[in-house]
Amino acid sequence: MFAAEVAATPQMGFNNWNSTHCRAEFDEKMIRGVVDKFIELGLKDAGYQYVNIDDCWAYWKRDKDGNLKANPKRFPGGIKAIADYVHSKGLKFGIYTSAGSFTCEPKKENRGFPGGLGHEKQDAALFASYGIDYLKYDNCNNEKKPAQPRYTAMGDALRATGRPIFYSVCEWGENQPWLWAGKREVGGNSWRTTGDITDTYASMVEIFKKNVVLDQYAGPGHWNDPDMLEVGNGGMTDTEYRSHFSLWAIMAAPLLIGTDLRTIKPEPLKILLNKDVIAIDQDPLGVQGKRIRDAGGVHVIVKPLQGGDRALAIFNETDAAKEATVSAAELGLDKAGKYAVRDLWQHDQREGDGSVRVTLAPHATALYRISAR
Repeated sequence: MFAAEVAATPQMGFNNWNSTHCRAEFDEKMIRGVVDKFIELGLKDAGYQYVNIDDCWAYWKRDKDGNLKANPKRFPGGIKAIADYVHSKGLKFGIYTSAGSFTCEPKKENRGFPGGLGHEKQDAALFASYGIDYLKYDNCNNEKKPAQPRYTAMGDALRATGRPIFYSVCEWGENQPWLWAGKREVGGNSWRTTGDITDTYASMVEIFKKNVVLDQYAGPGHWNDPDMLEVGNGGMTDTEYRSHFSLWAIMAAPLLIGTDLRTIKPEPLKILLNKDVIAIDQDPLGVQGKRIRDAGGVHVIVKPLQGGDRALAIFNETDAAKEATVSAAELGLDKAGKYAVRDLWQHDQREGDGSVRVTLAPHATALYRISAR
């Protein structure tokens, strides 16, 4: 119903989980600070729009009417006040729950954060009353009930509110959600294709390989989601973070920042603000890049863009420097044509037949936009 409205391009924004998990620092003061940084750092101007809170926002039990309520220590002002603050800055606000009896944070002393299973209509109506724009719906404590009915129930409930809410199906790829989550009866706008990412190069590469082969299932209104960005969290080098950002962009993946924006360092921020790379992810044609070569640890991915341009990513997975050449024929270019090839990280441009030859450092990715002259 709202797919074209809320998900014409992959979602861009922030989620606190990768940087804070359930630690005490996750509270309304932190989220307000992140919202302020969105404006100050130029992220809103670069296209990021969602500020999403993850697990541990809720109190450990529902109220007397069966409604979820905010943890009074973390969010003493309540969730609607946070949503109103986000909206006052021209941004959108997202929330989290799970398609199970409890969310994913482990239960302690027989207590856990209540999930949405069996409470879909009530929870969706509550979220809509808060002014929620985005729901991440996880898969923990699902009582081994089939995935499709659980996610369909929440999809129905969200649509019934009449509010456009981006529906992020976080099913971890366990039941091939790319085959069903985007169907009308479910209404998912994106679906996780893998388990959780961690802030390591090995995790990033593993997830890339699982997601890159699913290009045929993505498109406007429904996107493959290889999980949130780790850029800036410190577990990878800047070269690896540029690869992470480049690969997510050419795969038309969600760009959800997972680092604390109040303390982000200049180089990771520069990566996240690269508007040329963001434009590849947000291209209106809405095509996920297709891997056309995987040999010797070098991956070549090509993404058609609106207006006839092409994006080209060449990723060196290995620990050694690699030379790579991609011909005009591989790119499907007119052999008699003239093309501008722009390097989106080096910010330089050359003209020729559209072919590319590059020497890649270990773990590096070169990303280009190729345009007819």
